[in-house]
Amino acid sequence: MPGCVIHGQGDLRVADLPVPEPGPGQALVAVRYGGVCGSDLHYWRHGGVGDFRLREPMVLGHEVVGTVLSYGDGGSGHPPGTAVAVHPATPCGVCPECADRRRQVCRDTRYLGSAARFPHVQGGFAARIVVPAEQLRPLPPGLGLRRAALAEPLSVALHAVRRAGDVRGRHLLVTGAGPIGCLVVAAAKAAGAARVTVTDLLPTALAYASAAGADTLVRADDPADPGWPTEVDTAVEASGVAAGLDTCLRLVRRGGVVVQLGMLPPGPSPFAGNLVVSREIELRGAFRFDGEFDEALTLLTAESLFDELISAVVPVAEAESAFTLAADRSRSCKVLLDFAPSP
Repeated sequence: MPGCVIHGQGDLRVADLPVPEPGPGQALVAVRYGGVCGSDLHYWRHGGVGDFRLREPMVLGHEVVGTVLSYGDGGSGHPPGTAVAVHPATPCGVCPECADRRRQVCRDTRYLGSAARFPHVQGGFAARIVVPAEQLRPLPPGLGLRRAALAEPLSVALHAVRRAGDVRGRHLLVTGAGPIGCLVVAAAKAAGAARVTVTDLLPTALAYASAAGADTLVRADDPADPGWPTEVDTAVEASGVAAGLDTCLRLVRRGGVVVQLGMLPPGPSPFAGNLVVSREIELRGAFRFDGEFDEALTLLTAESLFDELISAVVPVAEAESAFTLAADRSRSCKVLLDFAPSP
């Protein structure tokens, strides 16, 4: 079966992998679509993401949907043939963070396609994968597999908005209009934000943010852009660059909240720390998600606008071209790999 394996920086291969067998408590899933995430691109372009570095070949991917094929011994769950989204995280359930109901920062979690631990956790970019049966979520009626492939990144966005606190009636700034930034726009609007301003360097990215529901679009490299707000209530930094964080800290109101969602480059990052002190700004991190996955599936069912954020669906055999397209934000937002068998 085909699978996308990263061997090192710039070394992505579509390999013929063995079909896995589900063990006790596990399910075998036929993957149909997999979304190319920013972290997948980082592994491909840089050999790591944040502080997580590749130490062995790894199947990429954690944004996957498909259908149930079978279960291991004693396993049970949704009937074979059921369309499902795969929750990519397996928290340990016993660490202090899990006990505190913050499973998204579990210190011993397993996450599909992640080099955070060694041996790495192999990912979901394969025609067949085995996962714990409890990680499967049946798709709500009316939600197709294609749109459901956005469930994982939308969950990230929903968690970031939740970390921002109550945004109802508030003006929210999002720096970075990549796929996650655009989904933050949609999540903020769904949570009742009165106004969402988005900044980015690329007109194409800003157009996708507009499709997601942004009220004001700002060219981040144009200080004279009339869309720049004088002040916002809350800001979500989704670009993963220090300049974006600086913008958030300088524009959020006194006592406001800034959520750092984008993964910054490895090592120290400069930021306007004195503003955090003198304005009593609350700087919060947002990492992955937990229960927001089910909320994401409900929201995807209700809103057709998410279809506009899917730029292309590319056969898995052309994975490298899909990654090249996904990395070019002047041409794409979310790119999906299609694992359907060749005709």
